[in-house]
Amino acid sequence: VGFTQYATAAYTDNVLDDFTYYGMDYIHDKYKIDVKNPTPKDKVKATQDIVNDIATEVNLYGMEQYEQFPTMMEDHFGGSQRAAVLAAASGISTSIATGNSNAGLNGWYLSMLLHKDGWSRLGFFGYDLQDQCGSAHSLSIRPDEAVSASSVHRTTNY
Repeated sequence: VGFTQYATAAYTDNVLDDFTYYGMDYIHDKYKIDVKNPTPKDKVKATQDIVNDIATEVNLYGMEQYEQFPTMMEDHFGGSQRAAVLAAASGISTSIATGNSNAGLNGWYLSMLLHKDGWSRLGFFGYDLQDQCGSAHSLSIRPDEAVSASSVHRTTNY
C-alpha cells in the first residue's frame, strides 16, 4: 500500500520471485496448469475453495521461509514489506491459476488475514495500514461506489 507496494518488487531481493515461483510450481503440480505455455483451457474455476487453497499454500510457504531465514525477516522490516510480498505472491498465483483478477484480489486479502492471524499484526509504529485492508474491499466495484467504471453517467456517490 503506497510506497511499500511501489518498492516491494525492487527492494525485496528475489524473495517475491521465489514465493511466486513456488506458487507456479504448486498450481502446475496440483492443477496441471502449464504456466510456461498457457492456453485458454489452462485455468481452474475461480471458486472460493480454489482461492483458499492456492493463497493459503503460497502464504504458508512464504511464512515458513521467513521463519527459517531470520535475516530475511529482519531485512523485510516492520511487517509491511512481508505482508506485501506474501500477499503479492498469493494474489499472483491465484490470478494465474484462475485467469480471474478478482480471485487474485481475494487471494491477496486472504494472505493479509493469514499473515495477521499468524504474526498478530502487519506493521509497527503506525505503519500497519494493511490492517485496515480486508475482504470488504475485494470486489472491483464496491457497493458504496454506486455504478461500474464502464458506465458513462455519474451518480451522487462518485
